[in-house]
Amino acid sequence: MKRIILFLATNLAIVLVLSIAAQLLGLDRWLASQGQSLSGLLVFAAFFGFSGSLISLAMSKWMAKRTMGVEVIDPQSANSSEQRLLTIVRGLAQHAGIGMPEVGIFASPTPNAFATGASRNHALVAVSSGLLTSMNDRELQAVLGHEITHVSNGDMVTLALIQGVVNTFVIVLSRIVGNIVDRAVFRSDRGQGPGYFISVIVSQLVLGVLASIIVLWFSRQREFRADSGGAQLAGKDNMIAALERLKSIHEEPLPAQFAAFGIATGKSSTGIARLFMSHPPLDERIAALRAMPIA
Repeated sequence: MKRIILFLATNLAIVLVLSIAAQLLGLDRWLASQGQSLSGLLVFAAFFGFSGSLISLAMSKWMAKRTMGVEVIDPQSANSSEQRLLTIVRGLAQHAGIGMPEVGIFASPTPNAFATGASRNHALVAVSSGLLTSMNDRELQAVLGHEITHVSNGDMVTLALIQGVVNTFVIVLSRIVGNIVDRAVFRSDRGQGPGYFISVIVSQLVLGVLASIIVLWFSRQREFRADSGGAQLAGKDNMIAALERLKSIHEEPLPAQFAAFGIATGKSSTGIARLFMSHPPLDERIAALRAMPIA
């Protein structure tokens, strides 16, 4: 489940920094002085909430390159293995009707891949060194088809918008909680005392974690769509074979901040733990593909 937090961890950090800055600059106190109307609070929350998610989206490629150590392939100096990768991605991108993404490789013996970027025509697709050495061309094409489908479906942008909406409600609710706690516990007449500041930050952290369940649910649903897209681009049998190969290999998860954009995650889990998975179990994904009416 460790991948929604390229986005989730970065987003939560940014929103918290913006929230603290808003309080230090007196924006919360100014809003309270205006009567703290619900409409004013919603505008305030939406501005900061969407700022966090959109900044995270804009930083996603840079974060990927820095955190994962992704080396972007230069077509002019690419070796035969890198040219093979570029050729497959170029063909899939043309078939999907998107701009050629940047293509990179990161060092990891475990087969894995991810896609990220702020738009469908300016994306990054990266694969592990282990993926290149362990998969044949048909399996590699299926994995890349899965990632290209994420890009062509605009999953990164949709994720940012969903996160922005979630952030907005987290910011609104945390300030309502902070006001209530400050008045009831700390006996502040205006509900804007020291207790308010502490309560807002704590409740924003707690609500942010709970709100991530919504984003993680979306992440799981988009994996099924990306598998379907990969099957259409590279063939259903090839997509199934690629997932079977991933299932047979001990999975080394991507760093948490990129888990939501990778392909080889999603071990079986039940109960509450399932709510915090970014990917459905591979068995479920394979079963869904087998049930699809795609040749």
